[in-house]
Amino acid sequence: MSSDSTAAHPWPIDHLRLAVEAAGVALWSWNVDTDAFTMDERGFELWALPWSRTVTFRELSVHIHPADRDRVSAAFAATRTILGAYETDFRIMVGDDVRWIASRGQGNDAGIVERTMFGIFLDVTGRKLAEESSELLAGEMSHRVKNLLTIAAGLTQITSRATDTTRDMARELTERLAALGRAHNLVRPVAGTSGAATLLGDLLSVLLAPYDAGSAYNNRIRIAVERIGVGEETGTGLALIIHELATNSMKYGALSAPGGTLDISSVTANGEIALRWLESGGPTITERSEPEGFGSRLVRRSVTGQLGGSISYDWAPDGLIVTLRMTQKRLAL
Repeated sequence: MSSDSTAAHPWPIDHLRLAVEAAGVALWSWNVDTDAFTMDERGFELWALPWSRTVTFRELSVHIHPADRDRVSAAFAATRTILGAYETDFRIMVGDDVRWIASRGQGNDAGIVERTMFGIFLDVTGRKLAEESSELLAGEMSHRVKNLLTIAAGLTQITSRATDTTRDMARELTERLAALGRAHNLVRPVAGTSGAATLLGDLLSVLLAPYDAGSAYNNRIRIAVERIGVGEETGTGLALIIHELATNSMKYGALSAPGGTLDISSVTANGEIALRWLESGGPTITERSEPEGFGSRLVRRSVTGQLGGSISYDWAPDGLIVTLRMTQKRLAL
């Protein structure tokens, strides 16, 4: 049989019905004079309504999301003057749930039969949720990149004033930015998720891994903290704090000695987290006061500004003890 002969014969009705059902398409007709609205069974299922022979467009509009109702009514009325195909997306309420519907048809009375227009409804909830998720993720990423650029600019400016040579500046700035990068890999926003971006133990492990790499003494850094979430906003601040503490330990503290160790633990009470940094096995500590270098000022600024907490130093003879306090709610932001 030739292709022309095949094209001349329409599909059987039952085949067309199967195709419509497979596509999840709901059929509707609308009498522009009487406002009578007729849908197939799929249409009533889509709107979560009991079957009836006809329903007026006004009755159907009651189930449209209040924010979309006027727009949809105007769009349907405007189809009489629209040339060619049209498509309108809107939300309907199904109990407490929101469902997105796409309505498609022909405007300007094209294909009208006995004052009745025809079209389809299609459930596009999945697509709309994906679009909203992508838009949210893009917004979060834009906000996060701007924050990181602001932090990087501030670090560059302050580091340039705290170092004597361009080589020292480049080294310290690179190390700090690398710490931010490692934190960013864990606390970056993920589409379709909410709440804390990572766990405190995971973040600490990633940030401190470079300070234990290549050491002949395994497990010099031990982390035993509670299962606590860290959000993207506070993750960068915490990364800078941990980097500065670890850098100082490598220069002057326990991590500068072959047998030195670092233990990090946490205690949570009444919504407040106390993170304890305990060094031991390093050089003997004589009486010391709180450090006043740029790194220490950066730590204090990060603690009070981004974390809304406090930090204290105990220069015990056996090793430095640092206690970082913050609220669990603030840490999860």
